[in-house]
Amino acid sequence: MGYYRDLREYIRVLEENDKLIRIKREINKDTELMPLVRWEFRGLPEKERKTFLFENITDAKGKKYFGQVLVGSHAASRAIYAMAMATEPSRDHIMKKWDEAQLHPIAPVMVASGSCQEEVHLGDSLMEHGALEEFAIPNSTPGFDNAPYFSAGNWISKDPETGSRNVGNYRTMLKSPTRVGICATMPKDLRQQWQKYKAQGVPMPAAVVIGPTPNVGLVAVTQVPYGFDELGVAGGIAGEPIQLVKCKTVDVEVPATAEIVIEGEIPTDALEREGPFGEFTGYMGMAGPNLFLNVKCITHRKQPIWNAYLSQFPPSESSLMTQMGMEAAHFKLLKHDLGIDSVIEMGYHEDSGGRMLGVIVLKNSTTPQVWQALYGVAAATASYSKIIIAVDDDIDPRDMDSVAWALCYRMQPHRDLSVAQGRTAGLDPSAVPPSEKLHLTTRPQTSTLLVDATRKWGYPPTSLPAKQFMERARQIWEEEGLPTLSPKMPWYGSSLGYWPDEIAEEAELALRGDHYITGEKLAKNRIKV
Repeated sequence: MGYYRDLREYIRVLEENDKLIRIKREINKDTELMPLVRWEFRGLPEKERKTFLFENITDAKGKKYFGQVLVGSHAASRAIYAMAMATEPSRDHIMKKWDEAQLHPIAPVMVASGSCQEEVHLGDSLMEHGALEEFAIPNSTPGFDNAPYFSAGNWISKDPETGSRNVGNYRTMLKSPTRVGICATMPKDLRQQWQKYKAQGVPMPAAVVIGPTPNVGLVAVTQVPYGFDELGVAGGIAGEPIQLVKCKTVDVEVPATAEIVIEGEIPTDALEREGPFGEFTGYMGMAGPNLFLNVKCITHRKQPIWNAYLSQFPPSESSLMTQMGMEAAHFKLLKHDLGIDSVIEMGYHEDSGGRMLGVIVLKNSTTPQVWQALYGVAAATASYSKIIIAVDDDIDPRDMDSVAWALCYRMQPHRDLSVAQGRTAGLDPSAVPPSEKLHLTTRPQTSTLLVDATRKWGYPPTSLPAKQFMERARQIWEEEGLPTLSPKMPWYGSSLGYWPDEIAEEAELALRGDHYITGEKLAKNRIKV
């Protein structure tokens, strides 16, 4: 069986696997829709979260919409994320598929037509159908956002010099039926392309794709090097090429089975205020001058489904998507691009928005390798990560109890810390006061803390029972019908390089109940004082 043909097939699979909730009652998209989904992130364990499909939608003015709104389809939980990847829900399966997709991308192919263009609205037809008002675009943070925003808008654009394509997710503010604002500041790929169009003195063609197959959405929020086609990585996830069709009014290719495609041009001679919007940091992202798109054409499937992500305060759908994508991208960077063989895992923390706190796991590493890895990730995340920690392979990078233990007993602040200057941040409220105006092309200077929390020499064993005894105890635990265990690393004691033979022999005696032999030996070797 191949990958999902379209978003609708994926929705059927979610429902068949009991991962979809249909809301049939009337829901106000401006005040009720996103708060309802928010409750599962503030009131349920992750494993109980599901995707929401809203079928009866109105707005604050009482208007009824004929389409549907889908929220939580990509990453309401790790199980749903794995379904979007079409793989098993274990982290190993997900990361293996990401690795294969990045190392072996499959280029997209052009087709003559696609369901995304079942209806075409341009010229007089555009406003006759309401343009963007045709769609039930929800208010993400009611009470604070100043407009509905696209939260799952996949922007597709091209470099005017090389023709290389970019796919990125950028918050998109609804400003009129035919105009939207875009939060794309340097060094975002879309903004780099815009600068080139600006130098040529021409507007920038672009398209916003809503509701493609989920692999496109996953790569749109993942760090892929500039000039590398994200649609090829999406094809790698699917195991088959993404089918594309040409837009009707701009020189851009889009996924053929998407629900909605919004075509237009981004002026290069003016900017407009965009924001504020609830952001992944857990705070409102403040307003600033930014790009905007004038809509020229909208194409869509019949009865289109508007796809949205739940973002804002972590944990959220977007923070999990970002976390998994960042882990995959930076593991590839360290292992394959930089060739640091001692790196075995990369972990990010969802409570940091999935990007601000990263942990690199190394095995049998040298100090130079540790710092190569730390600075490698810092350089790749110039606008994101604030804290990057290197740990040994007995530490769980996503368990802060485990990471804190490594920080306390494997790191000395005077020796094992470094601060990388010259970072940039646009949404971190600790960088500058929110009232401070941002320059049009620059952002506040911040920094990244790098921490080597690996062991620098042999340590005594961890003070836990050895593995065979913990495994036997777990067998007894399960035979007794005790609550299901979720082991935390480390869950058994092991040698960490320093354990004298004499002490090891004494421990073996204790296992046999012969500890008095040790006592007799110690009595013979008393020290006179």
